[in-house]
Amino acid sequence: MLHIRAMTPAPVPANDSEQPTIPYMKPAEQPFPKMIGLEFTEATTTRVRATLAARPELCRSGNALHGGVIMSLADIVASCGAWLNLPEGANTTTIESKTNFIGAAKEGEPLFAESVPLHVGKRSSVWQTTITRSDGKLVAMVIQTQMVI
Repeated sequence: MLHIRAMTPAPVPANDSEQPTIPYMKPAEQPFPKMIGLEFTEATTTRVRATLAARPELCRSGNALHGGVIMSLADIVASCGAWLNLPEGANTTTIESKTNFIGAAKEGEPLFAESVPLHVGKRSSVWQTTITRSDGKLVAMVIQTQMVI
């Protein structure tokens, strides 16, 4: 089950009911999202939302959140959406990602990520992730391609 807080869990996809033939963890259950403090608030096949606090250990000089953390947030949220759209027995991996940094996120600020599919096909899916601050200002816009494997 996805780590969903204060929301109704999304329906469990068919590929979640059986043990895969190779070890694979749902994006929400992998160690890295937990380590950076990512919390999913919604996860469906058409939209994934999550929050992340800009903790001091995730910031660079100037008390701004490191760009790599912002890119990771987008990648995790979009890959979760791609995973929810997979056919039974398939997995996914990111094959392309483009990040436009628009504004800074300062230490202590919560970030909000929302990812929606632009395309979901048999071999790939393309996701657009918007990352904003609590004041609604845009921090980053990310478009990435997920390959079905």
